[in-house]
Amino acid sequence: MGTTGSATPERTDLRARPLSGSSPSGTTDRPGPHAFWRFLPAAAAYLLLVCLLLASDTPIGDIARYTFYVLWGVVLPGTLVFRALRRRPHSLVEDLAFGAVTGLALELVAWAVLVGTGAQAFALAWPLAVVVPFAAVPGLRRHWRPRGYTRPSLGWSWSVSGTVMLSSVYFHQVFLSLYPVLPDKEGSRLFGDMPYMLSLAANAKQNVPLTLPQASGEPLYYHWFTFAHMAMTDLVGHLDLAVIESRLMVPALAALGMVITAVVARRLIGRAWAGPLAALLVFAVAEFTAAYPNPVPTWTFGAPAVRLMSWSSLSQTYSQPLLIALMGVVGEALRRSRRDGEAVTDGEGGDRAPLFGRGVYVLVAMFALASTAAKASTLPVTLAGLALAGLVLLITTRRVPWHVVGLGAILGGAQLFATAVIFNFESYGLEIIPFGNVRSYWTDAGGLRSPAFQVLVVVGTMVAFVLNHQLKLLGAIPLISKRRFRLEPVQWFLLGASVAGPCAYLVVNGYNSSYFTLAALPFGAVLSAWGFCETFERAALGTRAKAALALGVVAFSALLTFGIYRYSGRWSAYVLRLAGDERHAATYSALLPALGLAAVLALAALVGAVLWRLGGRVWPALRGRGGIVLLTAALTAGTPGLFHDVLQSRQELWSYSWVMPGSQVQAARWIRAHSEPSDVLATNSHCWELEGPLPAGATCDNVRSQWLSAYSERSVLIEGWAYAPRAMALSGGSAAYNGPFWDQELFRLNEDAVYRPTAEILNRLHDRHHVRYVVAHRPSGAESPLLADLAKKVYDNGRMAVYELS
Repeated sequence: MGTTGSATPERTDLRARPLSGSSPSGTTDRPGPHAFWRFLPAAAAYLLLVCLLLASDTPIGDIARYTFYVLWGVVLPGTLVFRALRRRPHSLVEDLAFGAVTGLALELVAWAVLVGTGAQAFALAWPLAVVVPFAAVPGLRRHWRPRGYTRPSLGWSWSVSGTVMLSSVYFHQVFLSLYPVLPDKEGSRLFGDMPYMLSLAANAKQNVPLTLPQASGEPLYYHWFTFAHMAMTDLVGHLDLAVIESRLMVPALAALGMVITAVVARRLIGRAWAGPLAALLVFAVAEFTAAYPNPVPTWTFGAPAVRLMSWSSLSQTYSQPLLIALMGVVGEALRRSRRDGEAVTDGEGGDRAPLFGRGVYVLVAMFALASTAAKASTLPVTLAGLALAGLVLLITTRRVPWHVVGLGAILGGAQLFATAVIFNFESYGLEIIPFGNVRSYWTDAGGLRSPAFQVLVVVGTMVAFVLNHQLKLLGAIPLISKRRFRLEPVQWFLLGASVAGPCAYLVVNGYNSSYFTLAALPFGAVLSAWGFCETFERAALGTRAKAALALGVVAFSALLTFGIYRYSGRWSAYVLRLAGDERHAATYSALLPALGLAAVLALAALVGAVLWRLGGRVWPALRGRGGIVLLTAALTAGTPGLFHDVLQSRQELWSYSWVMPGSQVQAARWIRAHSEPSDVLATNSHCWELEGPLPAGATCDNVRSQWLSAYSERSVLIEGWAYAPRAMALSGGSAAYNGPFWDQELFRLNEDAVYRPTAEILNRLHDRHHVRYVVAHRPSGAESPLLADLAKKVYDNGRMAVYELS
């Protein structure tokens, strides 16, 4: 393996040591557990999720069809192609995990061809394009039943399965058991942006590229690959988009994310048990905070890693498995020597998987193209990590690392494609304003602070930022320290990406830039797991010591969870009073409770370290093991967030959930059943307030009406335009646009059709704009009585009325 320096003798000894959870050489010749026991962990995770879905009113037929779709439309074609691209098999779980991600990438190509040619009716058969060649070509048939697999231990399998089951229970508690598949009551609530995302998925069933459903025909320059995936799920599995969005896709993609994280971490680190640890750091360990409850308005540094982001940002959920797989194959390509890209000998290290071979570059291209328009923040972070690895190789070897240059060309080409073709160079209002997202915490408009105190506030703000999102990445510090910055290329890659994300957040202004931080977390989590593994191995704990450490983790996490839950209000009041800020007047007030808690924990760690050192003189078994205890505690400090999410969700609904009356959904679904996908709708519904319709005479300041296009699955001439690219550019990227529609003449025509209709106006809508139905939303304003004389009323539930134009 190419490194930037010789491995230390201590590290070589670690590699020679048998690793917990790994399979020693030659296990393929030994009889292993019966197949029932080997597949039981996966079956248990699947059956638990099925039970939770059934308990959440998910039809069993939909679960069966979705299972068929996943196996037939994603896993089967993807696994066959992945096996053809990788050189030697390693494990079945690796083939299936990377195969599923490969299937997601192939699915995008199939979607573009099918929808672009109007052949959606043949979507069910698209996997045959892969299956038939692999069945007919002799050289490809061997990939149906590869030989030479190593079998992961049952402990590893149950650990990964346990992380998946944990996420399933979490999703059930915070969402599945609380929100219906379809709003069915007048007071029903759901996340504000879910109708918007549903409307994009419906649009993806008919358009390549997508258009904005809320403004018929308006181009959509956005990372919309997520919604192409949802469209294919509908077309292949014959599933309702609402069921896909609110029940099926999130738990499935999260499970895939956890498994691919475990596989990638095991492959890159060479330690089996690093996989479950990395998965927990990515998906289960939340931000460090001293606040409970912690609703959206109290988020201090943008979007969090958990806290229901799985549904409020489906693009984040969909992009994560793609990004983690991309991280894995780029890291795999960096496992090369300095000799002009010559591959390293396979089997280097106790649990290192064999190299993928030349096919890794094809996988990099596939995952990069799929990632870049799944979430716009993913590829820039990956490129930054690769650039750092290439720079270090160039400096240390004094030779151009051509394999890194090749990888950079692939990633750069994918980024250019998305920027120019998919995004049309649209920035959505994001601007380069250094510290624009955090400087409000240290603003001193009156100039009342002394220079020294102002420096303290600035430093405190940056410390709070690092603690909030980056505490679980502390495992990287002992790794870097022990090696004295003589890292392997793949480690430089992970380090560069993990630093680039938060740096981008600090440079690019706007709430959406927080997704750069989230994109960097998987890289940092793998690096942190790597450092933890080596620190743990150096500690050489015995069985009792390992059990004591595990019990300590549970106790510390439980104590911190209960303490914040029970006393966070009092703690916040105490810290603010101590700081002389009882009125919460200071700009940095929101940061003080977390900084105070961190200070208390740091002091406790310092006292503990002193006592540990003194105890080591009496009890030699303590010597050299304090570091692993301290590191474990630091990585555990974010675990309360997951449990607090559950507690908070059971006590109060998501603070950005909006009223979605069932009568509106019923009307939209009636239109869906009595119209063609090409039909256009017109409506007077443009505003959506958090708590329902506006009072009479009130002014609309929230043009985010998206329900009609979502639940009817039809484009609307003008509904809500808050998320239109041309409108978002005017909002500075930090909030939805709430100004007037850009074409006032068309807007007046649309409004006149409801409030001042004439035969000429309705004919213009029908003939020129292809409007079939005028949908009157009476809470926004009752339609003119003349409309019933000029058009045929086909639906009326009191709140909504639908008129057909002919």
